[in-house]
Amino acid sequence: MATAPLYIFDIDGTLTDSIPTYLKVITQVLKNIGLRDIDTDYENYLHHTDLYALQYNYERNLGKSTPPNLKYELDNLLVQGLLKEPPVSEIPGARNTLLALKNSNVPFAYGTGALPKATAIKMKQTQMPFIEEVLATSLHSVSRVGFVQEAIEKAKAYYKQESFSQIIAVGDGVWDLKAAQKMDIDFIGVGLKNKKAMLDLGCEVWIEDLRSFPIPS
Repeated sequence: MATAPLYIFDIDGTLTDSIPTYLKVITQVLKNIGLRDIDTDYENYLHHTDLYALQYNYERNLGKSTPPNLKYELDNLLVQGLLKEPPVSEIPGARNTLLALKNSNVPFAYGTGALPKATAIKMKQTQMPFIEEVLATSLHSVSRVGFVQEAIEKAKAYYKQESFSQIIAVGDGVWDLKAAQKMDIDFIGVGLKNKKAMLDLGCEVWIEDLRSFPIPS
């Protein structure tokens, strides 16, 4: 039985104003694990995820596949790096949006290209509602479609629902929109940076920040 809609939020740039800090930290961490030639043109990566950044730069430097457990070390090192930087802040309206959804019993989940421990730090710093059971990250999938689908399955289990009346992805990146289109789910674009590109690609709902998020009545 379908219920309320399910919202799946990207985190960096959508809920947390963390992208500049995070790119600085992941670049340094990749160097710390022994990779010297880091491609920092992250905007043009095939996948905008931590796991892909690790695998791509590891193979670029060493010419071989990434050891399976290195992603866990990367996550721990990212946490250490983030804690040395000033705390990240929320995107305006993000905390109130999640609180309003939670208080209205509207299901939501998170689908992020970051890794889980690093994500938890950013959410804690911004004091936003954080439900770990509905967090899907790039830990098990380099592609956004993969972890958005994981977020949907986790939400079904957490909210004890077999389906939802509507699934809406919320994100600030063109890659967020493309994943939603590929999955044939609805989308809300956030932020000025990629507004034109998202609208040109067919984004039908766009907001400047989460202060104008359309909370279901």
